[in-house]
Amino acid sequence: MNWKKAIAVLSAAAAVGLAGCSSNAEGQEEQPDKVTLDYAYYSLTSLVLKEKGWAEEAFEEQGIEVEWVLSQGSNKALEFLNSSSVDFGSTAGAAALMAKANNAPVESVYLYSKPEWTALVTNPDSGISSVEDLKGKKVAATLGTDPYIFLVRALKDHGLSVDDIELVNLQHPEGASALNSGNVDAWAGLDPHMARNELEAGAELFYRKPEFNTYGTLNVRSAFADDHPDVVKDVIKVYEKAREWTVEHPDEAAEILAEEANLDLEVAKKSLDRNDLSDPVPGDALKETIQGAGTVLQEEEVIKPDVDIDQLTEDLVRPEFAEEVIE
Repeated sequence: MNWKKAIAVLSAAAAVGLAGCSSNAEGQEEQPDKVTLDYAYYSLTSLVLKEKGWAEEAFEEQGIEVEWVLSQGSNKALEFLNSSSVDFGSTAGAAALMAKANNAPVESVYLYSKPEWTALVTNPDSGISSVEDLKGKKVAATLGTDPYIFLVRALKDHGLSVDDIELVNLQHPEGASALNSGNVDAWAGLDPHMARNELEAGAELFYRKPEFNTYGTLNVRSAFADDHPDVVKDVIKVYEKAREWTVEHPDEAAEILAEEANLDLEVAKKSLDRNDLSDPVPGDALKETIQGAGTVLQEEEVIKPDVDIDQLTEDLVRPEFAEEVIE
């Protein structure tokens, strides 16, 4: 390679390395031009934040644009994070751990809820009343999400595995529809779709285990956290404003969920009732929960056997951002 080509290659590499960020004269990272946040029907706090416009207000003063992207499930939020389509994504804690095990550059910096948002669901006339009854049955679930992980753990606890069922990979709304239409025998459900099926179609939650539901985590791209730690804290501040407002105004929050997700108000209220919004700092409780899920996923060969689950959890959970913001 001659020197002109060498310079061209180095210049191109530098341009790629600098893409998406800029430095001031002192070499300090400057603010990004835009922050992209996801919103999700399973994260009521994100819906409140989007509705109220508090992120736009906070970042307008800094000259930072705010963009919103809808996530239909943890798997989609993690895809968006991995492709840099969003800077912050809402997922279940165990789903983020599973993605981290596959080298996704994500970090969990905030808890938007402690939910019981998933259970195993069937129709009243299905003949299914226990996990053991799922053997040989069609079961809908969304791969890479908390309901899928919940299903895996439930099967294992009852002497079964995913190989014992016919797994149908559908996004959460499609899974709910497939159960309604009888195209599957059961569904690893997710609120608010699960609450809707329960109230409007008479669906039965035949297996519930709250401790198998992992926390709702707000995750940030690792590079974004490294480059813009102050912006991460600013995002947590506006999420905190939305969380506190939701705790104080549950009926109005349910109305926001109902309108955004096109739900009956009673469905929205039932979904909200299954969420604990009291502790937003990701800490030991989150770590313990996702470590338990990670161990089961490793035993089921969903996570590779050479992955250190404890170390992976430490790398994923970053409480220091929230600790600096929340008193």
